[in-house]
Amino acid sequence: MNPIPTELAVRQKSGVLDMTFDDGAVFSLPFEYLRVYSPSAEVRGHGAGQEVLQLGKRNVGISALEPVGNYAVQPTFTDGHDTGLYTFDYLYQLGSEQAALWQDYLQRLANAGFVGDSGREPGAAIAGAPTKAPSCGHKH
Repeated sequence: MNPIPTELAVRQKSGVLDMTFDDGAVFSLPFEYLRVYSPSAEVRGHGAGQEVLQLGKRNVGISALEPVGNYAVQPTFTDGHDTGLYTFDYLYQLGSEQAALWQDYLQRLANAGFVGDSGREPGAAIAGAPTKAPSCGHKH
């Protein structure tokens, strides 16, 4: 059986989503981490190799967290992003793989030419890249 959260708490001051699951697992996921790993098509694309590296999300917040049935939550981030449905399984995965996934994100920033934390700063952009991905016609 898949773990189910028994508590989800948005901590505005510390900028984290605290989660406790029924198997005893406890995770504290920064808003920035949740935003850069959004399960939305805007971030993941519509297939392998279409992922979009998220930049400038260091100061992103969560302004709302809405339940979706008995299987997910949908956060609204302060940068306007609100289309990712975070299933409980995905939140658990983000929690249990947090260290490796965060290092992967930092490595992808470095591979894109960002030194240190510069890619995480608001306003960061890849030189020569469009500031917004072309639309595929779907609401993301």
